[in-house]
Amino acid sequence: MRTSAFVLFFTVFLTESVLTTPASAQEPASSFGPQVTVGQPRDGYVGTMRVAPLHGKAGDPFTITAADLPPNQDFQLIWRTVDGRWNVTESEYKGREFVPVNYEMARVRSDAAGRLQATFKTPEDFGFNHDIVLQQGDRVMTQVDYSIDMSVEMSPKSGPLGTPINIAVKGIGYRNLEMSFNLLYDNRWTGWISAVTTHGSGQLTIPATGHVGDHVIEVLHGQFGFPYRNQEQSPEPDRPRFSIPFTVTAGAPVLPPAPASQAQTHVRLAAPHGDLHSNPRFSGVGETVTVTGEKFTPGERYTLNWTRVIGNRIDGGGWETRSIPVGNAVADRDGRVAITFVTPDDLGGTHGLFIDAGGTRRMGTHFVKSTALPMNVTRGPVGTKITLHLKGVGWTETSNIMHLVYDNGYIGYACAFNSQGDVTIFMEATGAPGWHFIDLYPGIYKGTETLPINYRMPQLTYAADHPGEDLPAFRFAFEVTSATTTTGSQD
Repeated sequence: MRTSAFVLFFTVFLTESVLTTPASAQEPASSFGPQVTVGQPRDGYVGTMRVAPLHGKAGDPFTITAADLPPNQDFQLIWRTVDGRWNVTESEYKGREFVPVNYEMARVRSDAAGRLQATFKTPEDFGFNHDIVLQQGDRVMTQVDYSIDMSVEMSPKSGPLGTPINIAVKGIGYRNLEMSFNLLYDNRWTGWISAVTTHGSGQLTIPATGHVGDHVIEVLHGQFGFPYRNQEQSPEPDRPRFSIPFTVTAGAPVLPPAPASQAQTHVRLAAPHGDLHSNPRFSGVGETVTVTGEKFTPGERYTLNWTRVIGNRIDGGGWETRSIPVGNAVADRDGRVAITFVTPDDLGGTHGLFIDAGGTRRMGTHFVKSTALPMNVTRGPVGTKITLHLKGVGWTETSNIMHLVYDNGYIGYACAFNSQGDVTIFMEATGAPGWHFIDLYPGIYKGTETLPINYRMPQLTYAADHPGEDLPAFRFAFEVTSATTTTGSQD
C-alpha cells in the first residue's frame, strides 16, 4: 500500500451503542489512519447514513448516524481524500497531480436495532466535498458526503509598518475551480496561495504597509491567475470570499533583517549520492566548500570539475552543460582527497561534481542557494534609483524567476537563466514619505499545465509548497524622505 506522509487527526466521540477497535480510538485527537482500500457495493447499498451538519471548518464537530444496518455487526467508517504532489521532471514543470487515498476513521458496531452514531472533528484537509464510506470487509454498505469549509485566520490584527502579518488559510480545494486562491492588500494584487502538498492548508507572511489606519486584506479565487470578481454569477458561486481588516498603528517600523541573515540556513535536498561528498551540502555564491572522496591513488594530483548550464529559453539557441575546474589536491597516503574551493558565481540549484581518475569518473553533487546583497540605497526622495541584486538564482522552470512586490502590490518579475544566476533589478522609489517594503518571491516561470494559470506570479506559500527546488524569498525596506522628486539626488 502506498505510504503517505500526511495523517488526518480527529477527535471521535461515540455513543454507548457503538464500540471502537482499538479502544484507544476514543482518546482525544486520535489519528484517522491507517490507509485502507475501499470496496464495492455488491447488490446495492445497505442501510442509510446521514451527517449533520453537512459542512464545517477544520476542528468543527460533525455527527454521523446510520440506520437499517445488520444488527450487532462491525463496520469501518472511511474518509476519502487525495494526496497532492507537483509533477516536476528534470527542469520542466508539468503541473499538479492528486492521487486518491482513503483513511479509516473508526471501527464501529451497530446496535440491536441496526443503528450507529459517531461524532468527529473536521480534519485539516483539502476543502469542499469528501465521501464518507461505511464498509464491512470489502463491501461498501452506504456512504454520505461531507464538505470542508475554507477558513482564513490572521495574526496579529494590528501593528506598525513592517509588522509581519501571518495568514493561515485552510480548506483550499484540489478540484477544478476550487484551488488557486489569491491575496489582495488594499485592492492591490499581492500573489497566489497554493496548498498542493499541504492538504489544503497554506501559510504565508506579508508586511504591514501603507498609511496609519485601517487596511483590507482579501482572499479570492482565481482560476485564470488573477482574482475573479463577480463570483456570485459564476458556475461555482459557492466559493468563499474573505475580507479581513488590519490596522497600521503609529510607532517605530518593523524593518526586515539584513539580506545576509535572510539566506536559507536549511535546504530540503535529496539524499546524497555518488562518490564525492561536499561539506556543506549547499552554499551561496562566494562561500567556501570542501569536497572529499576516497579510494584514489596516493600521491597523485586530482582536479575537481564543476558542471554548469549555459544558455536561455528565449533566443532559440537552447542550452548546454559545460564544466569548469574549481580546485585540485593530492591524494593522501590513504587515498583520500579533500579539495576546497569558493562557490562559483553561477546559477542556483544542483550542480554536478566530478573527478577523472584513470578513465573512471567519480561523481557528486552540490546545491547553490540564492542570496541577496544589500540595496545600494535605503532612503531618499520619490524617484530615487534603487538597485536590488541577487546571486545564485536558478535556471529551471520552477526556479529561474523572482517576482517583485512593492507595498504588497505585484509590479513585475525578473529571470536569471541568461545572466547565469545573477539578477539585478532597477526601480524607483514611490509613495508617500515614510517606510515602504519591497519583497521578492519565487514562483513558476512556465510549464505544460493549462489550468489553473499560475505562471509568472508571486507564490506566497513558497516556503512549504513550492514545486521543485526549496527556495527563499527576500524582503527589503526603503524610506521615502520627500514626496518631491529631486532629479539626480540620492540620500
